[in-house]
Amino acid sequence: MTDRASANAPLRLGFLLFPGFPMACLTSAIEPLRAANEIRGRKEFVWSLVAESPAPVRSSADIGFDPDATLQEIEGLDHLYILSPPTAEFADPRRSPARLRWLDRTGVTLGAFSGGIFPLARAGLMEGRPCSVHWCYEAAFKSDFPGIEAREAAILIEGRRITASGAGAVFDLMLRLIEDRLGRDCMTEVACWFQHPFVRDANASQKVPVARAGGTTDTLPAPIREAIRLFETHVEDPLRIPDVAAAVGLSGRHFERTFKRETGQSPLRYYHHLRLMKARQRVLYSNDSLREIAASVGYMTSSPMIRHYTELFGVSPRDERRLTQSMRRSPVRVEAAE
Repeated sequence: MTDRASANAPLRLGFLLFPGFPMACLTSAIEPLRAANEIRGRKEFVWSLVAESPAPVRSSADIGFDPDATLQEIEGLDHLYILSPPTAEFADPRRSPARLRWLDRTGVTLGAFSGGIFPLARAGLMEGRPCSVHWCYEAAFKSDFPGIEAREAAILIEGRRITASGAGAVFDLMLRLIEDRLGRDCMTEVACWFQHPFVRDANASQKVPVARAGGTTDTLPAPIREAIRLFETHVEDPLRIPDVAAAVGLSGRHFERTFKRETGQSPLRYYHHLRLMKARQRVLYSNDSLREIAASVGYMTSSPMIRHYTELFGVSPRDERRLTQSMRRSPVRVEAAE
């Protein structure tokens, strides 16, 4: 195996944690690096947990993590990745973004995992750069940051900006860092340690479920994939189903029959549910009014959107937003039995 890094100092990574950060992304980042160190018999990678304050940070699984350093005092990093839910806000909205911008000026590679792209964008560090945004958060992200290009890539590396959509993508990203530093043999051994089934290439798209079908969009026939792409790109200004059929080169009847066979739903019903799923993202992960949300998914007024939303999800958008916000403020903690 080529020893590419034996003479180099360890690669130093920091993980900036916000309350409610996705714990799976953290373990997906650290465990491959730990394994690479064990395989090589030396610390090729070192990492630190970072937070805005010295207090423990509770994860999405309500498990607390003690930071090794605060954002204001951390030094000597090569990479810093933000892990957060999409609703995260800086506790110190003046000093923390300024510190991130200072780290950028000093040459640190900055990135984000899952919802961490939201605070990275709020810090003004994604202007003019495309990024990977998890499909669950896409509608909310586009609402908050209309000037930033959100792509469906699972991993996106743009110079010194690295974004990954979710825990599986983070694992793949770490394997790529291991390969770049230690060679493909070491990367393959790390992947096999964890029985990781494959390593996605740089252009791999996210896996997106097909609503009510139990599959993913990449497994569908090309005309149906294209129809869904058209649906996705015309949420605010809905298309007529016959026009979509013509655009994908199928007769209306053949399109209806094929679409229902592949997805379990008629095109019209699928499109309707898709628009409501986009509305739900903005209900849960943005502060947009219901009127604004309704307009963004093709409704003239909010009343029919609210009615259809309640019918599909079993809860009104107001009640679901209120419940979700309440859960974020009051996380449930599991106490040990005495």
